[in-house]
Amino acid sequence: MSRATEIAWETSLFASPAAVRRPAGDPPSARPVGPLGADDLVDEARATYARVSPRAAYQDVLHGRAVLVDIRPEAQRRAEGEVHPDLHPVVVERNVLEWRLDPRGEHRLPWVSDRSAVLVLCQEGYASSLAAASLARLGLRGASDVVGGLRAWREAGLPTA
Repeated sequence: MSRATEIAWETSLFASPAAVRRPAGDPPSARPVGPLGADDLVDEARATYARVSPRAAYQDVLHGRAVLVDIRPEAQRRAEGEVHPDLHPVVVERNVLEWRLDPRGEHRLPWVSDRSAVLVLCQEGYASSLAAASLARLGLRGASDVVGGLRAWREAGLPTA
């Protein structure tokens, strides 16, 4: 791309309020990036790791290969139920998740390391997607989430309380 073309393109960014920016290094023909919607953020998050089905999550937790972390607020857990306590789900509400699961953080839970396999669970699998991607960015290599959240867990007939 010539410098004149790039300048013309950059100038067009300021031509209207609807103009959008492109990521640095991407050619002008690349998908424009502007304000993203929540669904876009979830899609981007999910592209960074492999998600786990409720049945696979159950097997991983049952056999000690992963820890299930429920990020739902207390009121939602009371209203909707929880994963059965025999599976030892860890409750870490979303607002403190990164501090409790940061492998290098001083406020992390004692069992957390960069090798911890953590399966994040929310009600329907949206907030957990954003949370799992955030944990992966912190260096938690085994971070993922449960597809469909507690709703799918329950629909699969897996143990709840």
